[in-house]
Amino acid sequence: MDEIKTMNWDWEKLQQQHKNRKPGMGGGGKTPPPQFDDLLNRFKNIKFPMGPALLVVLVILIIAGVTMVYKVDQREVGVIQRFGRYVRVTYPGLHFKLPLGIETLHIVNVDESRRVEFGLSSSASIRERSLFSSRKQLPSGGYNESLMLTGDLNVVVVPWVVQYNIKEPIKFLFKVHEPEMLLRDLAEATMRLVVGDRSVNEVILMRDEIASEARKLLQKELDDAQTGIRLTALELGKTNVPPRVQPSFNAVNKAEQEKETMIFNARKEYNKAIPAAQGDAEKTIREAEGYALDRINRARGDASRFLALYKEYEKAKDVTRRRLYLETMKKVLPKLGKKYLIDEDQKNVLPLLNLKNGDGGVVK
Repeated sequence: MDEIKTMNWDWEKLQQQHKNRKPGMGGGGKTPPPQFDDLLNRFKNIKFPMGPALLVVLVILIIAGVTMVYKVDQREVGVIQRFGRYVRVTYPGLHFKLPLGIETLHIVNVDESRRVEFGLSSSASIRERSLFSSRKQLPSGGYNESLMLTGDLNVVVVPWVVQYNIKEPIKFLFKVHEPEMLLRDLAEATMRLVVGDRSVNEVILMRDEIASEARKLLQKELDDAQTGIRLTALELGKTNVPPRVQPSFNAVNKAEQEKETMIFNARKEYNKAIPAAQGDAEKTIREAEGYALDRINRARGDASRFLALYKEYEKAKDVTRRRLYLETMKKVLPKLGKKYLIDEDQKNVLPLLNLKNGDGGVVK
C-alpha cells in the first residue's frame, strides 16, 4: 500500500512539474501526456497482496463471468454444445452456460426469411455472401446456372428465387455439412429435372405450375437430407430463350403460327365440305330408298292386281278376256292419232274417202 501511495505522489509531482514548465520549451506550452513506457514500468513495480496469483485469478473470474452469461433474443434459439456434443436448446431470455469453452453457444434465427437467387444478373446477393462465407470462393451463379435443356431439346433461360427459413436448428447445425450450399445444389438439380420434362413453350408459359412442382420436389429432398430447412417460397422470373438464338426462335414461332393458321383454314374448309357432301350422300340414299320402296310397292300392287284378275279370269274366261281386250284398246287407241276402219271386203275406197293430208300428200 505504501508503494501505491508513493506512485500517486510521484504522479502528482510529475504533473506539477509539467505545469511549471515555461512556454516554448516544447509541446506549445501544453502538458504532454505521460509516456507509455514510464507507466508500464511503474505498473510493474506495483506489489499486489498475495502476489501475481491474485491478478490471474481476477482475470480468470472476469473471463468466466463474461462467457457464462448469454442472451437469446426473440425469434432466435440458442444451441449448446458441451465439448462438441449437443446437450440442449435454449429459448429467448437470459441464460447461463459453462465457461471457458466447456460449453459452446450457437445462436440461430429460426424466423428470419433467407433468400437464394439463381440466374440473376448479380453473381450473389448480400445474403448469399453471408451464407457461403466459409468457402474460399462464392458460387459462380449468374447466367450459366439459368441455362437449361427442355424436353424438346431446346435451351431456355430460367431464373428463379428460393426463400426459406430454419425449421429445425439441430439438424441445420449438425446433420449436414454446409446445409445452405446443399440447398443451392438441390434447388438447381430439382429445377433442371422439372424443366427437362417440359417443352420450351410450356416452360415459358407455365411458370406458376413449374414453380409449384419444383417447390414440392425440393422440400422433399431437403427433408430426406435432414437439413432442417423449410421453404417459404419458390418463384420463377421471366423465362425466355438465350439472346443468341432469339431470332431463330422467333422464326420457329412464326412458322408454327403459320402452320396453325393453315391447319385452321384446312379444318374450316373440311368442316364446310364434308358435312355438305355427307348431306348430299344422305339425300341420295334417302331418295334411292324411297324409289326402291315405291317400285316394290308398285310391283306388289301389280302382282296383287294380276292375281285378282287371274281369279276373275278363272271364273269367266271369255268375259274376262273380252273385257281385258277392250280396256287395253281403250288405253292404246287414243295414242295412235287418226284411225280408219275399213271392211276387209271393200274393194275400192277412193270414191268414199279423201285420204290426202292437208299438205296434198297421200296418207299411207
